[in-house]
Amino acid sequence: MASLTADIFKAYDIRGLYGEQIDGEIAERIGGAFAQVLAKLAGKPTDQLRIGLGRDMRLTAPELAQRYIQGITAQGADVLDAGEVGTEMLYFLVGSRGLDGGLMCTASHNPKPYTGAKLVRDGAIALSGDAGIGDIRAAIEASADLQGRRSEQGKVQSVDLYEEFQETVLKLIEADAVQPLKVVVDGGNGMAGPMVGPLLERLGLDVVETYWTPDGNFPDHEPNPLLPENRTFIIERVRETGADLGIAWDGDADRCFFIDETGEFVDGDFLTALLAQSLLAKHPGEAILYDVRASWAVPDTVRAAGGTPHINRVGHAFFKTRMRTEGSLFGGEVSGHYYFRDFYCADSGTIPALLILEHLSRTGKRMSELLAPYRERYFISGEINSEVSDQQAKMREIAERYADAHQEELDGISIDYEDWHFNVRPSNTEPLLRLCLESLRSRQDMERRRDEVLELIRS
Repeated sequence: MASLTADIFKAYDIRGLYGEQIDGEIAERIGGAFAQVLAKLAGKPTDQLRIGLGRDMRLTAPELAQRYIQGITAQGADVLDAGEVGTEMLYFLVGSRGLDGGLMCTASHNPKPYTGAKLVRDGAIALSGDAGIGDIRAAIEASADLQGRRSEQGKVQSVDLYEEFQETVLKLIEADAVQPLKVVVDGGNGMAGPMVGPLLERLGLDVVETYWTPDGNFPDHEPNPLLPENRTFIIERVRETGADLGIAWDGDADRCFFIDETGEFVDGDFLTALLAQSLLAKHPGEAILYDVRASWAVPDTVRAAGGTPHINRVGHAFFKTRMRTEGSLFGGEVSGHYYFRDFYCADSGTIPALLILEHLSRTGKRMSELLAPYRERYFISGEINSEVSDQQAKMREIAERYADAHQEELDGISIDYEDWHFNVRPSNTEPLLRLCLESLRSRQDMERRRDEVLELIRS
């Protein structure tokens, strides 16, 4: 039996090893505590709550989803059970039905032994370590058996979302404009196949399917396209087949990643810029959010397209909340999370794929052609992690070293010079500092400055 540990309560979700850190009993207690926290947020008793629930393809998901349901309904709350879905479909359920919250049983991109839960409140706004997840932990720790269970159990209703979800997201593009492009898709044996596959078929694409069937054993590779070793196969297939594009999804399919027709990976900064450009062509003058790590390509593109760029803290809770309060059209993070106002301000791995296919078709250009202006002007390091024992002391040292630069502390510390800049952020869960750096001069200049900052961080 697993014993409750603080390690499973992360900055943006609950996640741990099945059996060792999270088992059925822990899941049931999380479900009950989640209902109690939602009740406080909604200002109503638990027996008036309606909560959505979904699960991914992991082998442990059916058991744990049922235990989450038991914990929730024991508090008197009703559950709408969407079954096996992608995470964004759970967000869609919460947003479209006006639910009080939702729980997705998933470990996202993590390896097979992991499990966990992504949690949202009403409006599909994510709970985080700062808002909600810590309260769930406190509620569990305050009472081993979650006293205050209702004598009358909540009801469970099964819902089939696939057709409704697919019809909704397809309306966000002009489907007739999409050309019959050849696309290699890699689902990582996750939820992309059933969620996105029918849409690609309807668009008349020439689709080369790889690892497209959900399988919690992950027989081919881990469902994490951010790791270069997990992109090797799709890159080779794009080159072998002469495809126009490659698209890979993570396990719960709320993030997608792109490979251009030459087999080169598309950085999230540049993908954010392309998505913003595409959306602003339809909705001129709108506000676009981007995160503190991003290339200057993003705000430059947004301004050129007639939009207003706003820099934002990293993390889906911060993006979704700000988009909802300020009405931003779109938000993009370099890690592959893309948020859309017309999708309850939630992140999606389906909508970016549709928008890029539409954008390629409308422009008549290859993906590498669209990316060339960025790759030739903006030289980015990507995110680099360094283990640091005293994060705050090192951050002060960085501020002192670059005192002549413009500095911001929105999220970590951002150092801006005229032709280069960087951001350093402390990890929320590990003794790490994360560096993202960019130069407008050359790749060599970026690498020289990157190494200079890394030497300071690691000294």
